[in-house]
Amino acid sequence: QAQLVESGGGLVQAGGSLRLSCAASGRTFNSYSMGWFRQAPGKEREFAAGISRSGGSTYYADSVKGRFTISRDNALNTVSLQMNRLKPEDTAVYYCAAAMGFSNDYVPGSRGSYDYWGQGTQVTVSS
Repeated sequence: QAQLVESGGGLVQAGGSLRLSCAASGRTFNSYSMGWFRQAPGKEREFAAGISRSGGSTYYADSVKGRFTISRDNALNTVSLQMNRLKPEDTAVYYCAAAMGFSNDYVPGSRGSYDYWGQGTQVTVSS
């Protein structure tokens, strides 16, 4: 079972940047596909970005493509989300998630594909 702990959230002005990190413990980290989801007040939790077990494939929601970059370090058991050119509509609680059972270069994009979740970290973007 994976334990996931996010860090790096905070308050930033529109146009600014933040970097989120997620530290994983438990089963071998490279057996998990990893993703970042976000949930704004009153909205459903939505997929933002994902990365395959090998790190060779990434997948982004259209709303963040070109602004966010997901990466992982399998030696350090971490996954990160670099967020640039932030917008007020990026305000949400961001969750790190881990998915088991997918091939080395596949990135699952649906919430139901993910088995383990962190507690979330708040990102607030002021206009």
